[in-house]
Amino acid sequence: MPTVSVKWQKEIFPAVEIDTSQPPLVFKCQLYDLTGVPPERQKIMVKGGLLKDDADWNAIGVKEGQRLMMMGTADEVVKTPEKGPVFVEDLPEDEQVVAVGHSAGLYNLGNTCYMNSTLQCLHSVPELKSALSNYAHSGRRSDLDPTSHQLTVATRDLFGELDRNFKPVSPMQFWMVLRKKFPQFGQQQNGFFMQQDAEECWTQLMYTLSQSLKSPDPGENPETVKRLFGIELVSRVHCKESSEESPETESVYALKCHISQEVNHLHEGLKHGLKSELEKVSPALGRSAVYLKESCINDLPRYLTVQFVRFFWKRESNQKAKILRKVDYPLELDVFDLCSESLKSKLQTPRQILRDEEGAKLGLKKNESKDKEAQTPKTEVGANENGQSSTGAALEEKEMHMTGIYDLVAVLTHKGRSADSGHYVAWVKQESGKWIEYDDENPIPQREEDITKLSGGGDWHMAYICMYKARLVQV
Repeated sequence: MPTVSVKWQKEIFPAVEIDTSQPPLVFKCQLYDLTGVPPERQKIMVKGGLLKDDADWNAIGVKEGQRLMMMGTADEVVKTPEKGPVFVEDLPEDEQVVAVGHSAGLYNLGNTCYMNSTLQCLHSVPELKSALSNYAHSGRRSDLDPTSHQLTVATRDLFGELDRNFKPVSPMQFWMVLRKKFPQFGQQQNGFFMQQDAEECWTQLMYTLSQSLKSPDPGENPETVKRLFGIELVSRVHCKESSEESPETESVYALKCHISQEVNHLHEGLKHGLKSELEKVSPALGRSAVYLKESCINDLPRYLTVQFVRFFWKRESNQKAKILRKVDYPLELDVFDLCSESLKSKLQTPRQILRDEEGAKLGLKKNESKDKEAQTPKTEVGANENGQSSTGAALEEKEMHMTGIYDLVAVLTHKGRSADSGHYVAWVKQESGKWIEYDDENPIPQREEDITKLSGGGDWHMAYICMYKARLVQV
């Protein structure tokens, strides 16, 4: 084996043996040990040009004592870390959730997935968590019943546990109080607790919190839950037979997406849900008559909840049946055309500001962004990848205005053929923009493009409740 010297920068390595029975790559690895220059960065000058990894040593004809020249930069020396590795379990509790990137799952206590999925969706609303954290720790208001107070405290404490942990949390205390407040959730069959409807759980919990989170001081946002989730509807109720007509106003916490053979998209279902027929006594006719009720939105919430009306009572089998029809829903929902004329006029300026902002991001001038808006479907108006326009966390509430455009932040799905069986799961968008599937105690990362595939049409998980967050602008 010939011995050569190698010059690299200002250094000379005088006696480097070459095993000519091995390819030049082995020689380069020897030089890597001496210089720290990785083989792929080494440029060694030999007869005929640069030394290749698979060259033939005999053809190169290296002689004993020959000097070779090498060029290349060495890797940086890896310094010993000042601190050893830190495991997630060893971090302080408040840093564990941040390190994992999502909060904890909830143990299933026996057919409690309907409750777990509801809690995970509502837990994703920071304004609700803030209101709960400020809920009085001692005593309750005189006008609030004891079980409503207990359920609110249990919700507050459970949300706090979820925020502090990345390992699964047991919702036992919450479940016990929920059953005490609403006995239907404690129904048993053959000694086991029965599956319940997640929408009923959502509605009952929302009603309880709307009562308990009221402030006695009118100047302190007395209607916290109504402000966050309340939808004001104005309706025209008229009877064709008698020409009677009367207006109605009501506040609801969710819009209904009715499903029929004509409904293929959420927007179509919402339009159907704002029209209904009812039978009541007509003073003019002196008997019962059919009235048509046509509603529109007169005030929008920070979080818009939509329920897909998938379950109905099937008389033949005497149980709740499920409509499996596929109904698509968007990541961005525009409800402008579902609003009253007075609300539309309030939304015009904020919507134009939003169009101009999003047009500027695309490099468009103001008049160009207006043209682009005219060509864009209302349910697909200018997506904001990180939902930044919808947060406004650092800005005063009074400075932010509704646009009528919402971003999807949570989906509660049901898998199965009946509301009394099957499985519920929550799919929640994190502050980072990533989606997590909360399947009871198992949080599973998901891709955003897969979230809208939960639209039905088979036996897979399909959307039952969608929660959208308002995209706001500063005016």
